[in-house]
Amino acid sequence: MVRERRKKGKESKKSSEVQQEQNLAVVLKVFGRTGVHGEVNHVLCKLISGRDKGKTLKRNIKGPVKVNDKIVLLETEREAKTISSRRR
Repeated sequence: MVRERRKKGKESKKSSEVQQEQNLAVVLKVFGRTGVHGEVNHVLCKLISGRDKGKTLKRNIKGPVKVNDKIVLLETEREAKTISSRRR
């Protein structure tokens, strides 16, 4: 019984971590694809809710995305580096 109680306590901590502030953003511009296989999109997005409302960020988003899509960002302090093209 003691082990079951400990497990329940750990689960409640995890669920509280998941419920942190989520910021809603809208995609303004898609710069291009990046990643080893081109699976990540480099986009410019503007926050429309949360603590940093109105701030624009460059982010890397995995999966299909287009202009005017709404995305959820778990954190808004980091910004993606710009894509530099390598010429050989």
